[in-house]
Amino acid sequence: MEDRIRDGLKRFQTEIFPQRRRQFEQLAASQSPRALFLTCGDSRIHPELLTGSEPGEIFVERNPGNMVPIYDEGSRVGVSASIEYAMLELKVPRIIICGHSDCGAINALLHPEKLGRTPAVSRWLSFGRDALALLDDGFKQTPDAERITRLTKLNVLSQMKHLETHPSVIERLRCNDLAIQGWVYEIHTGRVEAFNPQTGEFQIWPD
Repeated sequence: MEDRIRDGLKRFQTEIFPQRRRQFEQLAASQSPRALFLTCGDSRIHPELLTGSEPGEIFVERNPGNMVPIYDEGSRVGVSASIEYAMLELKVPRIIICGHSDCGAINALLHPEKLGRTPAVSRWLSFGRDALALLDDGFKQTPDAERITRLTKLNVLSQMKHLETHPSVIERLRCNDLAIQGWVYEIHTGRVEAFNPQTGEFQIWPD
């Protein structure tokens, strides 16, 4: 694997970069991304490939479970700092929170007993427990696959609500110049479902 990384870097430096030198030179001094794309750290998620974005076009924040901490003025500043910077400095017009199928973090929310060796992960996933509390009674006796699918969507909705606790997001929403979208990406089909606030449901997008 290390050789593949080394070889990939060499190919970038000797083939890809020279072909796109002008683009990277233009990006060297500034960036103007069109969205903050907040998604899971899962290596199967490729935000640029998924959105057809070039370098400099999306600002990406990744963490286990695509979580957004409820805003406070304490020590939880990592994701909050990215949100604040994207809102106030980069002034991105859109935030996309993207969950995905077969998410290990969502599975861990359902089975916290599996987190014994990863206490930091367990603490981090506390930001998804309000979504877990919303899991319908009708889903509590269904197979794990169905519960994970349902909880993945509920988690995206919960994180969208958490966004609205951030002062920088509140400020932009008041100015009516920010859109927030919730997506769920299905890895094995490439399908994306987006939350439609008018229907209150996730729908295939774009249709």
